[in-house]
This record gives sequence, C-alpha cells and structure tokens, in this order.
Amino acid sequence: MKGADLKLVMLGKRFGGNAGQTEALRDVNLEIRGGEFVTIVGPSGCGKSTLLSLVAGLEEPTTGWVAMDGHRVHGPGADRIVVFQDAALFPWLDVTGNVEFGLRVAGVPRKDRQQRVLEHLEMVQLEKFAHARVHELSGGMKQRVALARALVLRPRVLLMDEPFAALDVQIREEMQSVVQDLWVRSGTTTLFVTHDVREAAVLGDRIVVLSHRPGTVSAILENGARRPRTLNDVGVAEAIRRSNEILKAEVQWSSNQPKMQL
Repeated sequence: MKGADLKLVMLGKRFGGNAGQTEALRDVNLEIRGGEFVTIVGPSGCGKSTLLSLVAGLEEPTTGWVAMDGHRVHGPGADRIVVFQDAALFPWLDVTGNVEFGLRVAGVPRKDRQQRVLEHLEMVQLEKFAHARVHELSGGMKQRVALARALVLRPRVLLMDEPFAALDVQIREEMQSVVQDLWVRSGTTTLFVTHDVREAAVLGDRIVVLSHRPGTVSAILENGARRPRTLNDVGVAEAIRRSNEILKAEVQWSSNQPKMQL
C-alpha cells in the first residue's frame, strides 16, 4: 500500500496550566510526499513530540490543521501508527501475541493473521523468537517487536518518536539499518523524531529543523546520500554538518531572547 501524503498548514498548539499557557508549536507548514522518510530535529522542548501527536490525531491543534491525502485529520486512526521510545509491549503476551494484537482487534481472520505475523517477524529478524516472552528480550529486540506490531497493520503513515533513544550505540546503529530496510520494503510514509542529528542524517530523505519553542520550521535540508546509509558516508557527514550549524544558530539566538510567559 502506498504511503500517504501529509500536509501541515499553519499548525499551532498551546497547552494551558495553573502557571498560564505554553505555546509548543506556532505556524508549522510542511508537506510530506507519499512514501517519503522525513526526520525532525530541534532544540530540547521545541515541540517535536507534540508535532507527532497532532499528526497522529492524539492531540487537537489550537490553530491550523493536518491533512492526509487531502482529508483533514480528526482523531487517531489505524492508517497512522505511532512507535514510542518505550516499546510498550504487553508483558502477558509472547512476541507473536504482541504483533498479532492489532490484527485481532481489527477482526482479521486467524489464517491471515498468522501469515502476516510470520512475514513481519521475518522482516525484523525475530522469527526464531516468535514465542519468547517480553522479559526475555533485549531493548533492541523489543523495538523490533514494536516495529513489526506497527507495520503488520499496514499503516499509510508511520510516526516514530525517538524510538532508539534508550538503546546503546551499537544496537542503535543496527536498528537504523533495520528501519531503512523496512521502509524500502513497505513504502510507508515515515515521520521520525530524534534528538540525534546523526540519526536524522542516516535516516531522513529530508531533515526538518524546528526552532526553539514555540517550534516552527527553521530549515528543511535535502539529504541526497545513497541508501543504505551509515555514519561513515560522506553525504551523511555533510547533512550532519549543515544540521548542526542550523541548530547551533537556533540555540544561540534563543539564549539571547527575553523569556516570556503567555
């Protein structure tokens, strides 16, 4: 199934509290082509995760709107699946049960479920652990299960919120390779939030740099490095350099601004 086009128009989000309102995002405009892999980076607290929640329909925008294939997003849907930093697996189910869960809820017949689960476990190289319990898995394996559980539903948009932040460097690089392979095979439109510029450069066709809060699009960098990519590629190194320059300027600019409470 072809990945969906996404369009974010003048998107803004404010959160209220006892101390007043906090503006997380302001006037975010972004178009993502169907099947594209876009990474999002920015200073801490710039609204990266909030942006994903708005696209997923888990939060309602204060201003502006999100559209998928020309239709406005109103609430969550199975066509948009989120993978979080915490794999959030069900500890009472084995690997197969976790990957199969969404298909069961959707009423997919048992034979079809079994076939699709096996196919996706093979895609993430966990077919030998089909009946392992969650507590028996490493952090990287848990995220592989989370990826299989998301992709088995055949979403048109995959939203990934710093899914590898808690993994060590070696496992993280392995997972970056896995994600690239899954993306090539699935063609799913992917929006990937990370605080690691190097990870953004390895994975993204385009790198979207958000400004300091309230987050807005500061720059969009095209990444023409050939896939599969690693940190050792010349094109990746250049994308890292450009992204770091923009982020450094953002941090420097924000440090010179007076702090305001809305």
